[in-house]
Amino acid sequence: MNDLWNEENLYIVAIAVLLPLTAGLVIVQVNPYYALVMRGILGAVAALVYALFGAADVALTEALVGTMLSITLYAIAVRSSLIMRLGIIEPDLPPEDLLQTLRQPLRPYHLRLELVPYPDQESLQAALEGKEVHGICFSQAAVKTPAPQYEIQTRVPRLYQILSGHLPLEKMAILNPAPPLTPANSL
Repeated sequence: MNDLWNEENLYIVAIAVLLPLTAGLVIVQVNPYYALVMRGILGAVAALVYALFGAADVALTEALVGTMLSITLYAIAVRSSLIMRLGIIEPDLPPEDLLQTLRQPLRPYHLRLELVPYPDQESLQAALEGKEVHGICFSQAAVKTPAPQYEIQTRVPRLYQILSGHLPLEKMAILNPAPPLTPANSL
């Protein structure tokens, strides 16, 4: 036990302690992009620990395959999963202030808003039902009902919670066509 803490091995112990520390930082990271950076650091520290303990082949494999491949795949997965796809009718684009109002509550969750144009109301509704988009936004003038100027429908209960708490309801209405699945209503 005394041999572990002598001056020669102190740097090895310090680097080895970095491994669980960086692993913990990856786990507690809220922002997925920062978690990717921390995963890269974790892989580099792991490769360094392997090299220090004489496993150069394992260190090289970890550095090249483990870290680089996993970071590339994670980056692609994070980039593609943090998007809210909002269907709109092509000639009836929502005004920019409405889009900014929509982007604001999505920002803390690191979600981007992607507009997906559709030619008419029927294809827009079919896209929502077919799960091509997460929500739809359309002008009430197109539906001919006396209601707020724009209506937003979402099929994702969590998006409904995020948006309904932050959007001014006098400007738009948010409808949730699919209630959250609970044991009581799943039977």
